Amino acid sequence: MPSLLQRVKAKMFIFAHRKTTALLDGEYGSVFKGRSLDFDDLRSYVPGDEVRDIDWKATARHGSPLVKRYTAVRRHSVLLLVDTGRTMAAEAASGEAKVDLAIQAAGVVGYLACRHGDDVGLLHGSVEATRYLPPRSGEHHLERLLREVQEAVRPEGPASALAGQLDYALRYLKGRLLVVGVADEFLPDARTEELLRRLRVRHEVLWITIKDADLAGEERGRSSRDVGQGFAIPKALVDSSEVRQAYAAAMARRDAQRRDVFRRLGIAEEQVGSSGEMVSSVFALLERHKSGKAKRAG
Repeated sequence: MPSLLQRVKAKMFIFAHRKTTALLDGEYGSVFKGRSLDFDDLRSYVPGDEVRDIDWKATARHGSPLVKRYTAVRRHSVLLLVDTGRTMAAEAASGEAKVDLAIQAAGVVGYLACRHGDDVGLLHGSVEATRYLPPRSGEHHLERLLREVQEAVRPEGPASALAGQLDYALRYLKGRLLVVGVADEFLPDARTEELLRRLRVRHEVLWITIKDADLAGEERGRSSRDVGQGFAIPKALVDSSEVRQAYAAAMARRDAQRRDVFRRLGIAEEQVGSSGEMVSSVFALLERHKSGKAKRAG
């Protein structure tokens, strides 16, 4: 069986030269720059300690200043949070299957993590179930995660339900993670937005949106099908310029609303429409995330 990770690597090196790959490595590493520490215990404050490290609640109970002591984190954990509902079996803007682009996105991020010695896990699912594979190291494990995504997405499968996966992450996953969401052009409802907000408070969160195909793709005159609803779109509607314009306008409004949600939440989001855009899009995503962190810190 052909290796999915090898396909990811091949496309990475086709669309990126060595300098770009090095820059991408650097941007990935910058995500964890800063504290990169886990809480260990408390000790008495001494002159020169960072004021931000004072535990004010413990200080109030103790009667004298106490600061948090940390231990260095040598290995980080990346969580690939992937929508594997049936809409991911549809076509992306490029005509490629959305699931193939999701695998490419997860593979690029996972490969960067492996290169840095970090662990990679997977959380995916649909309206029927959520499945979690804990973070582990190594390319063999990453291959298993990519294969899991590929096998989970089916045109006749259950619908997407990202709120279920987000709720699972908040309930059961401990420790600070780098969460990389991969989904299509969904618009978060009020509950999903609240779950994303809470997730962003606990973890580093980045988001990759796989762009939908237009009403009939690049080819006029062929049949179209709504994978999410499971019905064919009549050819007369597909060929109608008025319908196509109205559809494009509606999608543009939806896109603006989704971008506004992620902006309000402080989550860096990048849209990808083809495998050829993946490396540059992941680079831009990491850059945007780093810029957002710098603004919040300032």
